[in-house]
This record gives sequence, structure tokens and C-alpha cells, in this order.
Amino acid sequence: MNEYLNRIKEKQETWLVTGAAGFIGGNLVEELLKLNQIVYGIDNFSNGFRENLIDIKSQVTQEQWNNFHFIEGDICDLDLCEHLCNKATYVLHNAALNSVPRSIDDPLNTNQSNITGFLTMLVAAKDANVKRFVYAASSSTYGDHAGLPKKEETIGMVLSPYAVSKYVNELYANVFPSIFGLDTIGLRYFNVFGKRQNPNLTYAAVIPKWAGMIMKGERPIIFGDGETTRDFCYVKNVVQANLLAATEEKIELKNRVMNIAYGQQTTLTQLFEMLRSGLEVDVAPIYKPFREGDIRHSLADISRAKRLIGYDPAYPIRKGLKEFIEWFKVREDY
Repeated sequence: MNEYLNRIKEKQETWLVTGAAGFIGGNLVEELLKLNQIVYGIDNFSNGFRENLIDIKSQVTQEQWNNFHFIEGDICDLDLCEHLCNKATYVLHNAALNSVPRSIDDPLNTNQSNITGFLTMLVAAKDANVKRFVYAASSSTYGDHAGLPKKEETIGMVLSPYAVSKYVNELYANVFPSIFGLDTIGLRYFNVFGKRQNPNLTYAAVIPKWAGMIMKGERPIIFGDGETTRDFCYVKNVVQANLLAATEEKIELKNRVMNIAYGQQTTLTQLFEMLRSGLEVDVAPIYKPFREGDIRHSLADISRAKRLIGYDPAYPIRKGLKEFIEWFKVREDY
């Protein structure tokens, strides 16, 4: 799997990462800088943190850091997005308001960021003739379709404003190649976790939120009976998928969507036990009624990503959690 990394490192290109101060965007920025790439980043700090940028700086050399150009701004600003896209060969679009509960509480802002912002980025990338536009799609698009594993060609009725926004992203991305010639690839993320995932957000993801509560001796909430399953995907798998999707030259890649996960089901009860054991704190969960807008089970078929881009996830949940816990334990703000 080092072949694609060597290929990228051998040729310095310019990349634009949206959501660069966020969780996934920050991990992408760090990896690209370590590969000696030139990186432009944009974030309005609605979902990202300046501390993430400071941390990224500490993980790379000064020479690599000098290749990073950060702009505080909004992806709904067309002039700014066009300015940045004109500098880039590849766009990795990860800026979004990425929470089902938040989208239910505030559908208008979710729509503004996830749909208007996404369309603005597509237009900017099209006008700049970028080589490829890789964007964060979502497993929430599968909605109420009960079949497992989830296959890209079969989706159900979406269950939240967030899911609607991510589905609309795919619809827009599907028409831009044929009408405007923009090469787009969507990566349907499944429950991504890893370092720089903040436990203190109102709409924090389950793994950092539970980890923070466990470290404080508090009892995490499990919605439902604990047998709800997710296909948890460590962030390093997602970074691999983004870089492969951007640089793979196969013609059949144009205008495709693919699942990015590990391909393994984990129940919420199993997840809790892994976290509790790894953090070495003796607490028990609290069970509450199933939450509106959530799906019962999730498992990805990742064969398309394997076939088209050579995706080969190296981190199952236990290996990813081990790295996450090592990072999380030295935090001071959980």
C-alpha cells in the first residue's frame, strides 16, 4: 500500500482541503504535508478548531509546515472558493455540519453549509478546471433500506435533514461531470473516528463523547438495547481512501460514489466494552429509548472501493481504538 504514497510524494502537487481545521480535514492536511505536498486549507471554525492546526504543525517539519496556507473563510463565499480552487490540482471537500441530531435541531444551517456550500465548491472547482473533486458523502444516504451489507446502488428513504443534504450532494455531483466536465468522486463514510475528534461538542460523535465521559467516571448513554450496530472506520482508512480517490487514473472512476468503511459490524454494547477496557475505568452505561433519525444496523460492502481505487483498510476497530485511546489519554480537556 505504500506505492500510492510514494507516487504522491514523488510529484509535488497543490491540494485544497475544505474543513481543514476539523477532524477528517485536519488528518488529511497532516498526511499531505508529510508527503511534501502544497496544501491550501479553508475553515470557518463552525466545526473546526485552531488547536487542530497547532497540533498539525507539531507533527510535521518546519519545511513541510511552510507548504501549508490556511484561510479562515466560508465555503459559501464563491469568490474565495474560486480563488482557492484556481491554485489547486485536487480538491478534498470535507467541510460540513455533520450531525444527524444537529440537523434535526437546526435544518436551515445544515442546508446552508451542506448543500449551498457544497454547490458553491462544485461551481468553483468547475470554473478552475481542477483535476478531481473528491467529497465526503455519507452512509446516512442509505436511510431506511434494511439490506446488509450496504451496496452503493441501493438506497432507501433518508431519515434526517443531514441525510437529505448528503444525498443532494451526490445528485449535484452526478450532473457536474456530464454537463461541466468536472471529475467528481464521492466517498460514503461510515462512522469515522480517530484523533482530533472533539469530545466536548454539543453534537460530538459517539466514540470521543463516550471516551470523555468514561474518563470522568460518568455513565455513557446507549440509545436502544445496545444491539444497534455500526461499521466503525478509523480515520487513517479514510485518509487512504481520499488520496487514492484523488490520484487513481482509471477512466471508470469518473462520477462514482463508493463506500468507505472497514466492513465489520460492532454493536454499541461491544463498542462501550472496548472503550471501557482500553481506558481502564469501571463504569456502566445507561440505556435510553432509541433516538429519532438513527438507523438500526449498518455494514458496508467495500468491494467497489477495493476494485476501483485499490482501497485496503489497514485499521479494524480494535487497532484504531488502540491508537485513538493512546491519543485521547494525554488530552487535558476531556
